[in-house]
Amino acid sequence: MKKWFKFLTAVFAIAVVLTLSGCAQNAHRNVYQETKADKTIVWGVKADTRLFGLMSIKTGKIEGFEVDLANALTKQMYGKNAKAEFVQTTPKTRIPLLKNGNIDAILATMTITPDRKKQVDFTTPYFNAGQSLLVPDNSPIKNVKDLNGRTALAVKGTTAVDNVKKFAPKAKVLEFDDYGQAFTALKAGQGQAMTTDNGLLAGIARENKGFKLVGGTYTSEPYGIAVNKGQSQMRDHLNAALKQLRKDGTYHRLIEKWFGGIAGFDIKEVEKQ
Repeated sequence: MKKWFKFLTAVFAIAVVLTLSGCAQNAHRNVYQETKADKTIVWGVKADTRLFGLMSIKTGKIEGFEVDLANALTKQMYGKNAKAEFVQTTPKTRIPLLKNGNIDAILATMTITPDRKKQVDFTTPYFNAGQSLLVPDNSPIKNVKDLNGRTALAVKGTTAVDNVKKFAPKAKVLEFDDYGQAFTALKAGQGQAMTTDNGLLAGIARENKGFKLVGGTYTSEPYGIAVNKGQSQMRDHLNAALKQLRKDGTYHRLIEKWFGGIAGFDIKEVEKQ
């Protein structure tokens, strides 16, 4: 038993050393110079979020606004022959993948927050996200204050629950494990509105007729592109490329492509800088 304990302890120690060694090596990388030389950027993206990044059954590729934006940014920075590669990430894996050098940048509905700024550096916002409401087309609810005395549906562990209580203190909030369950509850009449980020609600509304977004956004939680700490050159060039895409109309065309025509979704609001 003692031998096994010593063996496992040794394995753990080696793993820690390798991890720290990898982090140390990545801390000395110049991601901008490396990606410029290769004309390739490896992006961490979502593969389970409608409109932003979703794995297509037909093509077997991840498709969405953030994937298109990543492609456009890559070519803007390094030319028309430059290549964007994609790695599927989740909220739990995206920062570790960035720190370990598996990806060069995160473009995955990542809200800019003070806590995250301690771990990564963000570009200027590329999507002015905020919490909104999804309701049936015939709903009398016009904004978050109308939830007072009514029931809102949200996902456990998200900021949505606290935000509803802040803006509509007399509202009741039912919590569910995921967005699918929350939307099913909305269709079943268990609540009068579902609440989360406007972009996520837009994806649900696009796939389900008879529902719309109302009230604009009542919080400000913009998404930014994240790069590792110390990669200011990469961040600055991404900012410059994003600025150019806004200027030449590419950014607006991509927003229109993925979010145009969704009832109650305010494109001008998400485009604000």
